[in-house]
Amino acid sequence: MASATSSKKMREEATCSICLNLMAEPMSISCGHSYCQACILHFLDNQPLLLPRPVVSCPQCRAPFQRGSLRPNKQLGSLIEALREMDCDMSCEEHGERLQLFCEDEGQLICWRCERAPQHRGHSTVLVEDACPGYKEKLQKAVTRLRQLGEECMNQNAFTRKQIAKWHEKINIKRQKIQSDFKNLQSFLKEEERSYLWRLEREKEQTLGRLTDSEAKLRQKSQQLESHILELEERCQGSAQKLLQDVKATVSRSQAVQLDAPEALSLEVHTSCDVPKLYFDVKKLLRSYQVSVVLDPDTAHRELIVSEDQRQVTRGCPQENLDMSPRRFTAAPCILGSGSFTSGRHYFEVDVGEGTGWDLGVCMESVRRDAGLRQEPQAGFWALRLCAKDGYVALTWPRTPLYLEEQPLVVGVLLDCEAGAVSFYNMTTGAHIFTFPKAAFSDVLRPYFQVYPYSPLFLPPPGE
Repeated sequence: MASATSSKKMREEATCSICLNLMAEPMSISCGHSYCQACILHFLDNQPLLLPRPVVSCPQCRAPFQRGSLRPNKQLGSLIEALREMDCDMSCEEHGERLQLFCEDEGQLICWRCERAPQHRGHSTVLVEDACPGYKEKLQKAVTRLRQLGEECMNQNAFTRKQIAKWHEKINIKRQKIQSDFKNLQSFLKEEERSYLWRLEREKEQTLGRLTDSEAKLRQKSQQLESHILELEERCQGSAQKLLQDVKATVSRSQAVQLDAPEALSLEVHTSCDVPKLYFDVKKLLRSYQVSVVLDPDTAHRELIVSEDQRQVTRGCPQENLDMSPRRFTAAPCILGSGSFTSGRHYFEVDVGEGTGWDLGVCMESVRRDAGLRQEPQAGFWALRLCAKDGYVALTWPRTPLYLEEQPLVVGVLLDCEAGAVSFYNMTTGAHIFTFPKAAFSDVLRPYFQVYPYSPLFLPPPGE
């Protein structure tokens, strides 16, 4: 008698992959695979008739074949007959009689002599043919339940994969936000950026690791369920004796299979960087050099109107009653601030609001204010400009275009006389805008402004 392993192998070779039963009248096709005659003909009949002699694919290996390649496999048919006879030859090891009875109490196949033996006396026994339908129904219910668990397992696995994708997406969004915020910070904030990205990466790996473990467990469970299902289906396809052999234990094991709920994980990103709070230190540093600046009406172009507190200037109609002092700008609507700087660091802010045009910065006291006015460092001006034509520019020569990600509502100006530097900051966000190349200041420096129509400028007092 063949061993259990070889018997199983022969049964696998003799099983039709279409109906999953032992083949009846096996037919082979050109690729070498075999099927029940009825199964393969039914398969061919259901193919779309796209050609006069359609070429179809093998249900197993997808190799192309034609109806004309079908050949009876007599050798395989003989093997199948032998398997069926082997199934019928199952007999009692103790008495040599056919195992035609099933003991309900012991859950095993017995012969008529076993039934009369002391160990089975008084037990409930039935014919194999009568016991088989009931247990087959139980096994089929077990298969149905395991299939449902398998489907649920796949759904949970798919959900977990979506969680992983969603987690990757959230991490990417958060990373882009952090990088975008840090882009405008000065070099001394770079270490903070690295720190927060490292924390985010660590949080990503921790949660992603748990999600990946959950996915692996679900994948393993899915494989176990599939293996169990295949085992039960093989029993159901075999003979009654094969089906009922140790069937109670099999049903019990199947019913004991459970699917654990995956670990519920939050997909909220906890690493958070409040970049505006980091900017506070930049603002605090700048404002430690802040000076109180008001406007000097004696330098104002005659189209400029200065408020009573000398902190706001607007552009209007020319004023005819103004004295024509040589200190007054005549070539352009400009005005100076009251401060005079010769040494040290000095910082002031200008509220530009949502104005569509302005110039602001510092200039030397001795700059020309008439028709020879040239707004560039070589002529004593270090300023930024916003205008409709060019947008934001630094008044270098040639001009330097500036590409700002956010519109500044308040501009900070830092003058370092010793270092020969003039720097500008977007105080709405705390971001650095531009620093002029190092210069040698040969004269007293003063705050400088040019005013455009409908774009008033305001000098907030220090501390506001």
